[in-house]
Amino acid sequence: MSKLDKDSVLEKFTKAYEAANGKAPTIEAKGGWYSVDGGKNVRLAQLEEMADELGGASAPAAKKAAPAAKKAAEKDAPTPEKKAAESKPAAKKKAAPEKATPKKTKKPASAFSVKDFYTQQIKEANPGNKAPR
Repeated sequence: MSKLDKDSVLEKFTKAYEAANGKAPTIEAKGGWYSVDGGKNVRLAQLEEMADELGGASAPAAKKAAPAAKKAAEKDAPTPEKKAAESKPAAKKKAAPEKATPKKTKKPASAFSVKDFYTQQIKEANPGNKAPR
């Protein structure tokens, strides 16, 4: 393992974070763990990995991802048209006559018992012994 210089890693991460997000991060250090903007606590090596990932991603790529995420959120959000469209098939299903479905039969209960199985195993392993109780 290589030893990481805390100051250089934090500086590298700060520059990468500023480039990606346009603002400086708030980094809190407690006992070898680092919290970025009040998020999950990570180690110094993970901060370095995050800096590499942020450094590889440019600001335009982040801007492209934001509209895509917004479109996905809009797509998933229920609209009045979607709600009406969803309720129409449900109404059709209710109005349709019910078909006769064959009744399901219950499976017969198994004769296997774990308690009896272990009792039999004990008797076979130790002939002459009785089951407890």
